Amino acid sequence: MDAINRKILALLQVDGRMSTTDLAARIGLSLSACHRRVKELELSGAISGYRAVVDPEAVGLGFEALVFVTMRITDLDNISAFEAAVADEPSIVSAVRLFGEPDYMLRVLASSAIGYQELFDTRLTALPGVQMLRSTMVMKRLRADEAVPTDGPAASRRPR
Repeated sequence: MDAINRKILALLQVDGRMSTTDLAARIGLSLSACHRRVKELELSGAISGYRAVVDPEAVGLGFEALVFVTMRITDLDNISAFEAAVADEPSIVSAVRLFGEPDYMLRVLASSAIGYQELFDTRLTALPGVQMLRSTMVMKRLRADEAVPTDGPAASRRPR
C-alpha cells in the first residue's frame, strides 16, 4: 500500500461518489492510472464496497440501544450459531466481539422504546447461547461512520 493508494482511500471515504476524473485530478494521476489503482484496491478488498449513509430517524428508526451480551458458553459451536443469528437480524446494525466481559456489543435500531422492548423480548433474548443481555439507550451520537485512518500511526489527521 503506497502513499497514492492511501490518498485514494482517504478521498473515497469522504466522497465515495467522486468521479474517477475528479479523483485523478486531486491525486495528480492520469485517468487510466487512477482507474487501474481503484480497481486494484477493490479487487484486493481494501475497498470492500460503496454505500449511502442513511439517517435512522429519516426511516423511522430513531431509537438506538447498545446491547452488551454475555455468552453462557463460548465454544466454537455456540459462537458460530450466535454470530450467524446476529448477522440475520436486520435490527442489529453493528456488532463487535470483545475481549473479556461482556462478550459482544450490539448496536440495535428500533422505531421507539416500545418497539425496542418488543424486539428485545422476542428476538434478542432468543439469540443462541446468550446468558445475559444488558441494554443502554443512546442519548446522542457524537461521531458516526468515521473514515478509517489511512496514514498509519499519524492517521489522526482527516483527509482533505
